[in-house]
Amino acid sequence: MSLVFAAMTPHAPILIPNIGQASLKKIDATAKALGQLEQELYAAKPDTIIVISPHGVVLLDSFLINLSDKYQSDFGQFGDFGTSLEFRPNLRFAEELKMSVGAEMPLTITSEPNLDHGVTVPLYYLCQHLPQIKIVPLSYSLLDYPSHLKFGEILKNQIFETNERIGIIASGDLSHRLTKEAPAGYSARGKEFDTKLIELLRNKDVDGIMALDPKLIEEAGECGLRSLLILLGVIRKVNYQTEILSYEGPFGVGYLVANFKLK
Repeated sequence: MSLVFAAMTPHAPILIPNIGQASLKKIDATAKALGQLEQELYAAKPDTIIVISPHGVVLLDSFLINLSDKYQSDFGQFGDFGTSLEFRPNLRFAEELKMSVGAEMPLTITSEPNLDHGVTVPLYYLCQHLPQIKIVPLSYSLLDYPSHLKFGEILKNQIFETNERIGIIASGDLSHRLTKEAPAGYSARGKEFDTKLIELLRNKDVDGIMALDPKLIEEAGECGLRSLLILLGVIRKVNYQTEILSYEGPFGVGYLVANFKLK
């Protein structure tokens, strides 16, 4: 059955209704796009979702798989003590991935039942009608960009060897420097980065993304490029069409919702 769904989503805690409250009106386009993506995922009938997060343990020289007997999460650190989530692991797929990736690239295994918001904010929206879904949480590394693309290619091989229906989500925000009120301060190059990246995604230009100016990437202050490169490593040789569902940045951080529609 293999790959049935691929998408990139933001992971801002403000998207959780108990946290965002009235501020959700300012990112209504993002919330609606996530709702549309949820319908797409439900229709794909996945057995397992792989989520690549920037906010787990990020190692200098190794990718990471989080293997736990169960996963849970709440948003208490953001002031929401009423919203909680639980998920089941796909231990067999994760173990097989450990074997296939570990033979070619540095890979570390951890066991942490408490999930970070880079995993849970997307899943809060996308899995509302998938209570039995299994997940595989991954963290990218600080290795170079070609290593992330290669990791995705190895991951794709593992996905296409399984009999299960697999979805993959690249969790990440774009520039954190879009406005003077942005958490990382303002840079005119933040908007430049976001505009260029979205254009390259529309054109399915993976080589163009790999060739982005390192100074532009650094100035943008993004956190989603490495997640995206792993996903692109999975789908770059698959027939797909990029559908940009929404992009906005009212709080100084670029929120992109993109569906990579598989054909």
